[in-house]
Amino acid sequence: MTLLETPRMRGASPALGTVEPTERPGGELRWSRFLPATTAEGPGLRAALWVQGCSVRCPGCFNPQLWAETGGRLENTADLAASWVTDALGAHAQGITLLGGEPFDQAEGLATVAEAFRAAGLSVMTFSGYPLERLTEWSAARVDVARLLAATDLLIDGPYLRDQPDAVRPWLGSTNQGIRALTPVYADEVARIEQNGGLDRLEIRIRPDGQIDVNGWADDAALEQLLHDLGPRQDRPQSHRPGMKARLA
Repeated sequence: MTLLETPRMRGASPALGTVEPTERPGGELRWSRFLPATTAEGPGLRAALWVQGCSVRCPGCFNPQLWAETGGRLENTADLAASWVTDALGAHAQGITLLGGEPFDQAEGLATVAEAFRAAGLSVMTFSGYPLERLTEWSAARVDVARLLAATDLLIDGPYLRDQPDAVRPWLGSTNQGIRALTPVYADEVARIEQNGGLDRLEIRIRPDGQIDVNGWADDAALEQLLHDLGPRQDRPQSHRPGMKARLA
């Protein structure tokens, strides 16, 4: 396992991301959005899934609409997994990225999704506001957490800290977060990022009805320039501090 080490949290609540999530049945999954192919949510061309519900709730989170456990759609996990694998294969994606919300708040359901992608020969990248050390500790007594960790090739871990923006590494938002190659699949990629850093990507999709969807990472200045004169975004945040880096979904 290759770990890209990062500084410890400064100026943040010591409890952020350290409270064990409630164990939930995984027969149904609460989710918000799925893309069969994107280049902004991890290495290569990937599918991306945003789940609904988050108990970490990092201050400054760009997707607070995904915190509530009552939003999104609740559907059969096995059916969703089969459909998403088919869509990802059809789009020639190399894997799936699990975002949120908080994937480990629905560890059993997302373990089923991740295992389905692995069985199809695809890779799995998972974002979590929980530090790897905590997830590993909980996995000793939690089969659901252990399954999702075991089915994850690349993990971005740790809570987002808005006062510690990371301008060097791709995909994550703050310097306290880690990029963890849990299997050899992306070990070389993690080593390359550790040595050379990397660039973020931003995708803008305009629907036929004019609604704008944005995903990836960008700072405020870049986001304002890209979206200038494109019209209002439905998910646009009210305000961000200049220079802050934010994940968009």
